[in-house]
Amino acid sequence: MTANYFSLSGQDVWVFGGAGYLGGSTMECLQAMGASVLCVDLEDRAQRLVQERNLQEKVTPASLDVSDCAAAEVFIQEQLCQRGTPHGLVIMTYKSTGKSLADLTVENFDDVNHCLTATFALARTVGTCMAQARRGSIVLFSSMYGTVAPDPSVYHVPMNPNPIEYGVGKAGIQQMARYFATHWGRQNVRCNSIAPGPFPFPSLQKETPGFIERLGEKTCLGRIGQAKEIAGTVAFLLSGAASYITGHNLAVDGGWTAW
Repeated sequence: MTANYFSLSGQDVWVFGGAGYLGGSTMECLQAMGASVLCVDLEDRAQRLVQERNLQEKVTPASLDVSDCAAAEVFIQEQLCQRGTPHGLVIMTYKSTGKSLADLTVENFDDVNHCLTATFALARTVGTCMAQARRGSIVLFSSMYGTVAPDPSVYHVPMNPNPIEYGVGKAGIQQMARYFATHWGRQNVRCNSIAPGPFPFPSLQKETPGFIERLGEKTCLGRIGQAKEIAGTVAFLLSGAASYITGHNLAVDGGWTAW
């Protein structure tokens, strides 16, 4: 019985932004736990991920730019007709300029944080259907920089500290999860956010070993995270093992925000 708490067998999970660095391991984990997964990403990224990782058994790829809210609404309605209301919704999308505070324009700030608006629109539509079905789990992706500001000493020239528009948007994700949790809680729909710590892309790990070492030293565990260490957290929050967890922001940061 205990093992069943962590099973996703018979559940349909939709993952937006699921073909990225953290998404690949998450797709593998969800499939291994028995879920049927709709993996949605830009262009042909989801299709390539499914082929490269041999996920055809339970993962269906799809293409969508979620920043186009009108197109996203049409897509969601089509999927609801084809697949029914999902048991789980995971939104891993993000956007960032990488610019310094001085170089960031107002237009840049607005453009990046449209991602927050797009997340709201997507989660509200799917969450409303979940509430009608009286079941569901939503997992939104924040960041350690939605909780704390970057330490400038970690970023050596010519690198810029993690940009302000990214952190502000990720802070908004945490609060959005709390609002959704309170709104749909009595309909048995849970909503939580995950705040990953340092999970730099493999290319960055290869190109900037000094930066990677400094990132690791900022954590209690003394190292950066591995993609698979996010996957288990997503699966846990979707599963019955987390049935009494809602409105929570779960830091997966090796202790980055512990001090």
